[in-house]
Amino acid sequence: MTEETFDEILLAAVDESLSSLGQSVKQAVFFHLENKFKVPRSEIPKRIGDFANGIEKIFGLGAQFLEILIMKKLYEKIGQPLQWSKTKEFAFVDYVETARRNYVTKKKDK
Repeated sequence: MTEETFDEILLAAVDESLSSLGQSVKQAVFFHLENKFKVPRSEIPKRIGDFANGIEKIFGLGAQFLEILIMKKLYEKIGQPLQWSKTKEFAFVDYVETARRNYVTKKKDK
């Protein structure tokens, strides 16, 4: 078995988080992301800012709940503790990029 890339892990976290809303909701979200926001599922890891903007437009204030769920699943999958910053506002894109750096660093150290 080959090791998963960070992008694959991130997509799995997104899939699982959206699945918690129901299969039809997950499919509808991916449909709208691709058709309305031009962010196909396969490009989410490379276009995380566009993904976040699409999610925020689709869910409004509810997007933050979904982003936090994705972050919890992502950090769990990479084996890192998720540490919330109490001094600054939650920034989904920043947390994803921090997770990416930690994952790449951890793989290099092995």
